[in-house]
Amino acid sequence: MSVRVVVADDQELVRGGFAMILDAQPDIDVVAEAGDGAEAVTAVRAHSPDVLLLDIRMPRMDGIEAARIVCAESACRVLMLTTFDLDDYVFDALRAGASGFLLKDVRRDDLVNAVRVVAAGESLLAPAVTGKLIAEFTKRPAAPPSVATLEVLTARERETLLLIARGLSNAEIAQSMVVSEHTVKTHVSNVLSKLGLRDRVQAVIAAYESGLAVPGA
Repeated sequence: MSVRVVVADDQELVRGGFAMILDAQPDIDVVAEAGDGAEAVTAVRAHSPDVLLLDIRMPRMDGIEAARIVCAESACRVLMLTTFDLDDYVFDALRAGASGFLLKDVRRDDLVNAVRVVAAGESLLAPAVTGKLIAEFTKRPAAPPSVATLEVLTARERETLLLIARGLSNAEIAQSMVVSEHTVKTHVSNVLSKLGLRDRVQAVIAAYESGLAVPGA
């Protein structure tokens, strides 16, 4: 089955270019385009896409609010577009449920690969984004650790969550824990399922907000 995509950007040339690149792929079908966040929400409701490629800054309704609505109402995965890798809105977009980020000057192959990765249920959590998350928590007033929310996890699952929060890949986690990558995948799946999280992005947020991970540690 083809990956169904909605492309939302207020710049017509950018939007059209991304749509053309994606629609040229045999396994991707662009089902709609949108010029602002409100149109993006309407398009998702009408077409039930697998992925929403969404500009983070748009008129009428911005990408963050659109992502929040789409993620709350559907299983559609949101891939955010931004001009800068350290966009001030990165943290808010992740909290809204975004599964990844792309710079607008992304290469053609990377754009296509990103849509496929997100559609498959994975997240695009680059080290730069992880760093942005940590920086955001560092700026916030210190809060008492609240690991009670993690009591449903086993010791190994909590260790896995901590390593995810540090930005490690499955291969690196496997090396650190001296287990197979298959075992790590099982731990990651259990963490997401038990905590009701969509993906690794939300897992990083949960690790810091629960007090399991501490900025600078």
